[in-house]
Amino acid sequence: MALRKMVYIEDELLRKKSRPVDKFDEKLHKLLDDMAETMYHTNGVGLAAPQVAVLRRVVVMDCGDGLIEMINPEIISTEGEQDGPEGCLSVPGRRGMVKRPMIVRARFQDRHGEWYEIEAEELLARCIMHETDHLNGELYVDKMYREIFAEDEEEEAEEE
Repeated sequence: MALRKMVYIEDELLRKKSRPVDKFDEKLHKLLDDMAETMYHTNGVGLAAPQVAVLRRVVVMDCGDGLIEMINPEIISTEGEQDGPEGCLSVPGRRGMVKRPMIVRARFQDRHGEWYEIEAEELLARCIMHETDHLNGELYVDKMYREIFAEDEEEEAEEE
């Protein structure tokens, strides 16, 4: 495993649509392993392949219940709505409020090409939407309705 170099917001690569994966081989397994190591090393909860300069439909995430690898993810349906703060490893030092679905159903392939479905709620639903947006060349900053500044977070902490 190895740490991959991150791609940041000013890089046009993040605005390109990723291609589907059609080879489930050692090269893909290495990419998944490297992405997981990079995500954990940077204290992220999700990472999409474009963020490490690979335009393939590959995502890793861990919202606290263990690593999930998603290849060629497709959103099947969404329900409800949640507001919450988001950040991004490709947009360091910034955070913003984003509306996302409360429940997300998605299908995806694992590293061996087997298809699965997942129903996710709350943070995991948010993460799936955030990471699949990356695969379509979209960033959370395109969807945020309010930026969160350090002063905002300090005020909230004082109020508690």
